[in-house]
Amino acid sequence: MAKTVKRIKLSGGKRIVEDDPSPKPNVITASEESEPKNTSENVVVRMLLSPFRYVANSWKELKQVRWPNRRASWVLTLAVILFTAFFSIVILILDALFQILFKEVLLK
Repeated sequence: MAKTVKRIKLSGGKRIVEDDPSPKPNVITASEESEPKNTSENVVVRMLLSPFRYVANSWKELKQVRWPNRRASWVLTLAVILFTAFFSIVILILDALFQILFKEVLLK
């Protein structure tokens, strides 16, 4: 018993659903089935090319980054400075309290 497959076409912003009565079987082609063997030449070539591939892929990723504008950069920088100042003050207060507690409890 064959299942019908629903195909969805997007046409001019409209979504059209069609029934496809003949689903295609999962066929593995010869190129997908067998990968090239790991010969020592392939390994050496891959090792020599890997730094260049890394730089090329990194460059592609950097192109996809949505960088903030100048105003957003200043707002984020100010937020980091304010959070750093706040937590520095909290740590200084806790340090002073623990110092007083240490002197009162352990040094008596």
